[in-house]
Amino acid sequence: MSHTNELQLIENQGWDARILVCRNGRLVDTFIVLTERFVVLVDTVINPQTAAQMLDFARPYLVNGRQLIIINTHADYDHSWGNQLFAGETAVHPAPIIGSHLSPAKFQQQEAITYLAKMQELEPEVFSEVVFTPPTMLIQDNFVIDGGDLTLELLPTPGHTDDHYSLFIPEIATLLAADAAELPYPMARTPDGLPQMRQSLAKLAALPAKTVLYCHAPVTAGRQLLLDNIAYFDAIEAACRAALARGLSPELSEDVDVLALVDCVWETAVPNTAPWQNIHDYYKTTGHAEQIRAMLHCLGQEKQA
Repeated sequence: MSHTNELQLIENQGWDARILVCRNGRLVDTFIVLTERFVVLVDTVINPQTAAQMLDFARPYLVNGRQLIIINTHADYDHSWGNQLFAGETAVHPAPIIGSHLSPAKFQQQEAITYLAKMQELEPEVFSEVVFTPPTMLIQDNFVIDGGDLTLELLPTPGHTDDHYSLFIPEIATLLAADAAELPYPMARTPDGLPQMRQSLAKLAALPAKTVLYCHAPVTAGRQLLLDNIAYFDAIEAACRAALARGLSPELSEDVDVLALVDCVWETAVPNTAPWQNIHDYYKTTGHAEQIRAMLHCLGQEKQA
């Protein structure tokens, strides 16, 4: 995927006016939350250029004593590689960056260092200036920001990553799910993350949210996407349990056609609606197979317990 340095504000389509949606091409949506006390940037996009545009969108609201706060929903590149604008030697507008206590270590992993070097080589115009900058205010469990008129409840929602947080704003019944739910589905980094991810989805679906916005889904997806994500994993669980009952091994080699063995092709596991059918083939085939392999692994572990 090629990346862009451009960020645009998305026209409000019915959500509270204190939520601004910022879009980086076809990659990711990030958010600005305006409260009486704070202007809160939810994620910093992919580099200092895109983070600077978020800051530009926020500047008109940094009046009447409002302070800037940054939140990292998790440490993935499309959510935190603009952090350097707000902390460290390259900061142009110093501000606290709130993130999971598990996030800083991810910036030090060799996998992350190698990935940044690769991206800088492939797309220097986008990534050459990125400096790894972890969050500066580390949290565990729930965390609450009292913005005066709005309360931001940061909720641990691990699964996609173990450091993942979502945000709920009760006064306006609004949930910013980040990557805990996506179209077509969130993906756990490891098979062991799948049960956590499903628990996180259930946790978010139980909230009294009337507006739900995602980092990787249309702004019109709404609350229904949470339920569709839950239904998707329920469907592949049912198919996997049936396959295991027929004698299928929970651990399969990479060269087998897991979709055929489990009898769970994409079309049988998702709603028959345009958003679910008009997605990249990867999610219907390779990605779908990875979810099934993860489910088989989890069910196999469950059986052994």
